[in-house]
Amino acid sequence: MQMRTLGTTGPAVSALGLGAMGMSGAYGEADRAESIATVHAALENGVTLIDTGDFYAMGHNELLLAEALRGRDRDSYKLSVKFGMLRGPGSSGFGGYDGRPEAVKNFLAYSLTRLGTDHIDIYRPARLDPAVPIEETVGAIKEMVDAGYVRHVGLSEVDAATIRRAHAVHPVADLQIEYSLISRAVEADILPTLRELGIGLTAYGVLSRGLISGHWSADHIAGPGDSRNFSPRFSSGNVEHNLALVEALRRVAEAKGCTVAQLAIAWVAAQGEDIVPLVGARTRERLAEALPAMDLNLTADDLAEIEKAVPPSAARGDRYPSAFMSNLGVGN
Repeated sequence: MQMRTLGTTGPAVSALGLGAMGMSGAYGEADRAESIATVHAALENGVTLIDTGDFYAMGHNELLLAEALRGRDRDSYKLSVKFGMLRGPGSSGFGGYDGRPEAVKNFLAYSLTRLGTDHIDIYRPARLDPAVPIEETVGAIKEMVDAGYVRHVGLSEVDAATIRRAHAVHPVADLQIEYSLISRAVEADILPTLRELGIGLTAYGVLSRGLISGHWSADHIAGPGDSRNFSPRFSSGNVEHNLALVEALRRVAEAKGCTVAQLAIAWVAAQGEDIVPLVGARTRERLAEALPAMDLNLTADDLAEIEKAVPPSAARGDRYPSAFMSNLGVGN
């Protein structure tokens, strides 16, 4: 496994990271034993960056990872944890964000306990709390860095101006944000800002929640609890258009001798050594497909063919339901 460094101040991590959200019900019921086996397989194949959120099934994901990581050398992997999203029990749903300094420390205390660790490698607010200046939120994380409970400050889904303000309080290791062949808004302002400041990028949604994996079909029925039931890009009318882009990409992948998913992941990785794609594999089969993507060498001709198959802004539908779009640093 290749290694990359997150920015100028962040840790060295595997060039491909594992996103664990799907192991806790985001895409319907997941198999706990298979999820744990997938984490083990990732570690055994050199993946060292594991990303989670304390609100992924309200602590379920952290407890799952604690079980999967038990007995492992703590220095052999890096934990990236998002915090701050508020939810209620049952169907009460989304309740906003909390970035107050006292909340930061409270969330961290719970995460440390659930994960069974004495520190978090990268700690980041999941979204910007509009009621709390980012300086106060990052200032609280800085205190936890100074106390030894956190190693690095991260951000997630914020705009360029917020990145600058946060970085002025404490060096930011990386920004986590959606980046894929069909989600390229970061290229205009955010990516240049990150590179100017020496901040890395961890890209989630590189397969757009399976939409551009090569495994989705227009007649696929998402099961109960699957968030894709509410995703505009998967809705009738949009999904057919988007899957036509995937078929164009498939022709490029076949000529390259790889799968659609491998090509999509490799494209993100090829956008810069400062970018680490996160794959949300929740089975060993999907992980095994993703890993060879890091060995794909995409030539200038390959990249041109990919751009021709999936031009910027070609996808239809927002990447989140409208209620969540206002909380994002960039749109699509």
